[in-house]
Parts: sequence; structure tokens; C-alpha cells
Amino acid sequence: MVPKWVCAGFVYLLLGLILNVAEFCNGGMTSGYQRPNNLSFDMPLDSDVFRVPPGYNAPQQVHITQGDYEGRGVIISWITPDEPGSNTVVYWAENTELKNCADGIVVTYKYFDYTSGFIHHCTIKDLEFDTKYYYEVGIGNTTRQFWFITPPKVGPDVPYTFGLIGDLGQTYDSNTTLTHYELNPAKGQALLFVGDLSYADDYPFHDNNRWDTWGRFIERNAAHQPWIWTAGNHEIDFAPAIGESIPFKPYTHRFFVPYEASESTSPLWYSIKRASAYIIVMSSYSAFGKYTPQYKWFTNKVTEVNRTETPWLIVLMHPPMYNSYVSHYMEGETMRVMYEPWFVEYKVDVVFAGHVHAYERSERVSNVAYNIINGLCTPVNNHSAPVYITIGDGGNQEGLSTAHSHTTQPTVKPALDMAFLTLRTGLMPTSVGIGIKMDMPLKLTHNGFTTDTGNHRKSPL
Repeated sequence: MVPKWVCAGFVYLLLGLILNVAEFCNGGMTSGYQRPNNLSFDMPLDSDVFRVPPGYNAPQQVHITQGDYEGRGVIISWITPDEPGSNTVVYWAENTELKNCADGIVVTYKYFDYTSGFIHHCTIKDLEFDTKYYYEVGIGNTTRQFWFITPPKVGPDVPYTFGLIGDLGQTYDSNTTLTHYELNPAKGQALLFVGDLSYADDYPFHDNNRWDTWGRFIERNAAHQPWIWTAGNHEIDFAPAIGESIPFKPYTHRFFVPYEASESTSPLWYSIKRASAYIIVMSSYSAFGKYTPQYKWFTNKVTEVNRTETPWLIVLMHPPMYNSYVSHYMEGETMRVMYEPWFVEYKVDVVFAGHVHAYERSERVSNVAYNIINGLCTPVNNHSAPVYITIGDGGNQEGLSTAHSHTTQPTVKPALDMAFLTLRTGLMPTSVGIGIKMDMPLKLTHNGFTTDTGNHRKSPL
């Protein structure tokens, strides 16, 4: 059989993310929004969303991500364009006058004829859970103030809402996606980003000025809630023809992640706990074969996940393992062969990917029975397998994927306009018998309008 793909654009969305196929739920009504099926252009450099903050050397491109393993840390990053300035963050909890200071580091890089500004990264540790904090960067008249809210303490009974975006870019459609996400009543508390950020590499000589415009574009949201980063192919920036032979140079300088906290040896793959979820970020464009550092790290880490503490196990990557579109068809196959048996054995709940500029969602299927002589090469239903979701139509200038491969035509045409999702985890009842039964409301958001798929019962582990 071929994988069955479920459309999220219907009235009465059926089953949402299927956590137990025996359960039935009514998903309600989604938005009627349809993104035009044509290329969207990058916003011009003088767009208001790219506006440089006023004042000499004012901090810009402020963004945050989780700064430790369990959510009590935050990495605050920003750029000063003219000189290093202060690398200190002043922060304090809401309803207190006690202010704290933390010092960060400053890095720079050169790419072809571009020289970056002064990139600051400051890690704040030992914060209180579920607390609103204010923070300031800069000095004097150019001091800028922002806020964030730490997650609840890690545990199975902890509701939490994640947003998901991939392949965003900086077009007019990108702005629509981010605006809808910000206005969405589901109110994502942290954003899982599945790769392909600025699309600066689509410009001649990988114009890194477009990294700066993108950083200013996302600041309005990324300065207030952590964006959990995954590297995509547009972050590789490998261009030996112009003297740039170090992959991921702009990305790794601009976006720090807490990879060492999860015993990773690279910022391109790492894991974190957040509320009721354990999130594993994988690198599709780093070596991932057997005995590579990434393989050794993943196979050790996935076996250590305590599902009584973090019952949701989520994997982020860039190219999807299952994909019915002509665009990037079968690009994830090698990684699927290597890692799908681990996903099934350890009952990964959902795998989010981008790369294909469309929305697509699978039933729980696997293709782990195949060997070179048995011919069993067709995916089959498997309740231990993840749901695979592609969310790669964030709005970039390359346009939507619409044509399907004739070999894996979906039974229902997937939605083409799902610019982002929200995923709600938590609300765990007491353990029952062997294993754990878990009621988890899941919310899927259709371009800013939330579909509440109800409480899904998660099968015993």
C-alpha cells in the first residue's frame, strides 16, 4: 500500500495527528485561506519590517532560543552593526525590582566581500520555570527592552503549545505567515523551525546582507519566544567558487544552540526537553551514516528518553522521509533507511520536516520490513511509527510545490497553504496499568486559524 495523506483543509478535519487510530474526533472548521500558486517576491530592502532601530550602534536582530537542556536557560542573541558595544544582558523577573546581569561573547565572520556586524550571544541560566522575564540589551539611549516567558517545569502533565514553521524566507508571503502566527489565538509559546531561514544564498555571492534583513524581520517574534533551530540546505552556504569552503558559516555564527547540554559534538544536531516534550533536532546535511558522530549521538540519546517524564517525543529534520510530491522526491530516503527503525522501536510521536514547499501529513506508516531480497518495499500501517508532517511552505521566493509523483499519489490531495502549525502537548492523566494512557489536545493552525482536533488518546508505550 502507499502512505495515506490526510488533508488539513477540510471542514471537519478528521483525526488530526492520529495518536491512536481507534479514536475518533471532530476537528471543526479550518480557514478558507488559499495562498496564490505563484512566486512571491522578497520584500524590498526599505520595507518597514527590515527597519534598522534608531540610534548609533543600536542592537538589532534580537532573538532567543532555549539555553540549556530543561528550559531554565535562554540564549539571547543580537547584533551591533558599528562596534562591539556592551555584551551584557540586564534581566529581571516580572513583579520584582531585583535586576541581574549576564555577560556574553561577541563573534564576527567574513563571507566573500561581506563582513558581519558584531554578533552577541549571552546565555542566562538558572531561571525560574513558568515566569515572565524582562531583559535589556544595548547601552544609553540605544538600550532596547524585550521579554520572554520560561516554560513550565518538565513533566508529563504540562500543557504547552509549540508553533512550527519551515522554509520561511523574507517575501510578502513570509510576512503573511509570521503575521498569522502572531495573531493566532492558539498563541504558540515556542517555535520549532524546521530549516531554510533567510534564503540569502539565492542571491549572487550568497549576499549576507539578506541574513541581516531576515534577522530584523523575525525579531518582532523571535525576541519574545524561543525559536528552536534546525539547519536546512539553504543554511549550508558552501561556495568554493567564491572562496567559501566552510559549510554553515553564517548560520553557526548567527544562531547559537545549547548542543553541548545534550552531549552533542555539533550545533547542527542536539536535543532539549521543554514542558512535556522531548525534542530531537537532526542534521540532514551532515554525515549521518553508521559510526558517524551524529549517528552515535542519536542512537545513544533516543534510548535515554524517559517517556514518563516527557511522553511526547518529537523529531525535527529538514527533508521529509515520506513525500508524495515531485519536488525533492525520495531525497530523504537514505536517512529514512538509517533512522526509521529507531523511530519505530522507540515510538517517536511525530517527525516534522520542511524542504518541500507544501503541507502534507501521513498516517502512522513504516517501511522497516524491507531487505534486499524480500521485496517488501511498500510502507504499511504501523501503530508504533511516527506521524510524518511536512510544513515547508512558509512563504519563500521559490513558490509552492504542487505536482505529485505518480508512484505515491495521496488518497486525498494535501493542503497547499498550511504556512505553519501549532502543536499542543500535555494534560496527562495518572498512569493506568502497564504503560501510560495520555490525553493530549492537539491544535493544528491553518494560516492563522486554529483547528482544535480534540483530545487524542496516546497508546501505551
